[in-house]
Amino acid sequence: MPIRASIFLFCLVRITMAQLLAQEEKEKTTALKDLLSRIDLDELMKKDEPPLNFPETLDGFELAFNEHGQLRHIHTGEPFVFNYKEDLHRWNQKRYEALGEIITKYVYELLENDCNLKKEILPVDSTVDEPKSFIYMSEDALTNPEKIMVLIQGSGVVRAGQWARRLIINEDLNSGTQIPFINRAKEEGYGVIVLNPNENSLEVEKVPDSAKKPSPDASDEPAEKRERKEERENKKKKDFYEKYRNPQKEREMEHIPIRENSTPEEHTLYVWDHFISKSLAKNIFIVAHSYGGLSFVNLMIQREAEVKNHVRAVAMTDSVHNVWHQEANKSIRDWLREHCCNWVSSPEPLDTLVDPMLNDCPRVSAAMQHHKKTH
Repeated sequence: MPIRASIFLFCLVRITMAQLLAQEEKEKTTALKDLLSRIDLDELMKKDEPPLNFPETLDGFELAFNEHGQLRHIHTGEPFVFNYKEDLHRWNQKRYEALGEIITKYVYELLENDCNLKKEILPVDSTVDEPKSFIYMSEDALTNPEKIMVLIQGSGVVRAGQWARRLIINEDLNSGTQIPFINRAKEEGYGVIVLNPNENSLEVEKVPDSAKKPSPDASDEPAEKRERKEERENKKKKDFYEKYRNPQKEREMEHIPIRENSTPEEHTLYVWDHFISKSLAKNIFIVAHSYGGLSFVNLMIQREAEVKNHVRAVAMTDSVHNVWHQEANKSIRDWLREHCCNWVSSPEPLDTLVDPMLNDCPRVSAAMQHHKKTH
């Protein structure tokens, strides 16, 4: 078949498939709208949701980690049950999130007490009143003359010391935390720095609009009239939100960004500039999971010469970096091919070379078929 005919046929197939998919999507949307129109939301909400009041300790949940690092019920020995109340997914999810916050604090305690890491507050010149973050470091992280290991987690709810909250709760501490990496590194003489790339803001209760002072350029109309007008305009939106999305009238929160640490990328760059680059270690090794790989590539783009001079190897796990979208130059791509390895989800035996979609660094099998989610 002539080349032009082949191209035409290929384009025709692409267009036809796109049209079929668009029609199918349209039919699904129509069916969904029809279904929603027949749902009586008032009837749906008649089933009262229990109060969103949850314990603040593991004891309160009647849970504890056993000698194997598994989270178990202190009386029955059973694993954590997500569907504690049937047909109340939102309540169960809130309960799970409350437990997750306790787990985060528990892991912090392990880092400090068992791993003997110290907390360093960020920004380093923060004032008393501004939002802060922190990282963890071993005592010799900046003075070890030979080598340090830097751990960068993925995105999501996980905080310093965690790879995946779900694994901590459903599997064990060794599977879901960075503690085995930290202990092994220290045993082999590495200094350790544990980043905290998802601690990007301070969460505070949102001030109601009615409590805010009007701006200087506000309308000259009487305040009472203006308030009535604003109340009418917002009533429908608030009614729907309060009635269906927020039946218990939860507090509305807002986030105040942490200076120079408001994103994982900013945080990684900040920690490099103020800690990692100041280490006396001749050799820096990095372990980066998922979004942590993207943050590292961003660091390379921002501090290419420094990274090349100090970092000896990077171990990535299911990294989501993209050297093309991130516009990494050729010298960076060449360096990544020589110094990085990305262990990816695959059913192949461990360390089997996997054909990469992007020719940036070797990708080998992690002998797992599913990416370890962080939530």
